[in-house]
Amino acid sequence: MKFIVETSARHIHLTQEALEKLCGEGYQLTIKKELSQPGQFASNTKLDLVGPKNTIRGVSILGPVRKENQVEVSATDARTLGVKAPVRESGDVAGSAPIKIVNPENGNELDLTEGCIIAKRHIHMTPEDAEAFGVKNGDIVSVATGGEGRKIVFGDTVVRVSPKYKLAMHIDTDESNAGNCFGEMYGEIVK
Repeated sequence: MKFIVETSARHIHLTQEALEKLCGEGYQLTIKKELSQPGQFASNTKLDLVGPKNTIRGVSILGPVRKENQVEVSATDARTLGVKAPVRESGDVAGSAPIKIVNPENGNELDLTEGCIIAKRHIHMTPEDAEAFGVKNGDIVSVATGGEGRKIVFGDTVVRVSPKYKLAMHIDTDESNAGNCFGEMYGEIVK
């Protein structure tokens, strides 16, 4: 059984409190584009990431607002910014890299003491999908992509199971570029 493999580019998740600090009291995210996971969207709001070495401008905030602030970057982005972002599952920000977020529209800043990570590659699954694949939440699997003669295997892929998910694998931009994963790509779990 195959599933879509999507590239997850750098992005920001914010709490409502952080969003208001950066964008103003009562600020609400507006939808630019729906994402593959139900209820998730790329917003029209873009902010800048400021590290010790460099700035990456125009980074999208994904909505809806979250319970914790989190910035997801690629390893290349982390080097560009000069931050030591660990590879982690989304939501696991304790002890991760600090980062500054700046709103270029008004100059408001938010200094996160932790929260910048490189997202570990993962597959979103419903409980029914997990049962069909014979896996459970937290399992680590390998995923083969590509056709005959050009197969790429992504090892160390974590399975994330929730009834709120839609079946899809997420890799970051570095992994996508390294595998020349352009256009639509599908994968399957290999034992």
